[in-house]
Amino acid sequence: MNDQQQFQKVKSGSGFIAALDQSGGSTPKALQLYGIGPDAYSDDDEMFALMHEFRTRIITNPSFDGSRILGTILFEDTMNRQIQSCESAEYLWSAKEVVPFVKVDKGLASLMNGAQLMKPIPDLDQLLARAKEIGIFGTKMRSFISLATSAGIRDVVDQQFELARQILAAGLVPIIEPEIDIHSPEKYAAEATLKAAILQGLASLGEDQYTILKLTLPEIDDFYMEFVSHPRVLRVVALSGGYSHEEANARLARNHGIIASFSRALTEGLLVEQTDDEFGVILDKSIASIFEASMT
Repeated sequence: MNDQQQFQKVKSGSGFIAALDQSGGSTPKALQLYGIGPDAYSDDDEMFALMHEFRTRIITNPSFDGSRILGTILFEDTMNRQIQSCESAEYLWSAKEVVPFVKVDKGLASLMNGAQLMKPIPDLDQLLARAKEIGIFGTKMRSFISLATSAGIRDVVDQQFELARQILAAGLVPIIEPEIDIHSPEKYAAEATLKAAILQGLASLGEDQYTILKLTLPEIDDFYMEFVSHPRVLRVVALSGGYSHEEANARLARNHGIIASFSRALTEGLLVEQTDDEFGVILDKSIASIFEASMT
């Protein structure tokens, strides 16, 4: 029953997807912005424990709930931890009515043909089985595109859809994230090439197979409208991609039918030394503004 409720919420609910999936590579920067420097931890275990405390503080805040947030993307470490003595995924759905996703990629390979594929994911089947067992609804995996090179973009999309089929077979809904560098000198051309490649990939899916597309906010407003109405696309979400909170919201509001899946823009201004009330006020303001931009 949960699966169907979650499916309908993601498909037609109001709100956005919160990205709380900073990995080993991006966690030090996220902690630094929160006010915890590298001198506060001596190894990865301590670093991830501090990051879990930060994520728990966000997720358990009263302003973080299913009335404005459809789903949350978790790092695998968070998926395997508890929040208030409850499995993280179970807590999100049962206490907050927020649909849980998990990041499954292991980072990016070296740049080739203007793009970075995902590194191999050797234990993906085991991860998917574990995720399904504990109530995760879907997954997320990120590639990166720097230039409008047809071969590189095609390789990115082919890899994304190959893994998407594996994820669908495990009973989960994949978020496909082929991020385009917001500073790319060929950003618009890369978007046009990516759009054509994704349409081909979507055509390869079966009638009962759905994916979520997570895309960089485009140079031309409503450029991805075909995806918003596509029968194989459950939802189109936007990443903030390094844009400031204000710029990301402004661009998002001009792209109708697309909702946010912001990470840095969501946690901007949150600091470890803030009181819970101060923390809550800033988080609520961020959630409210991202929610509003996602409603267009």
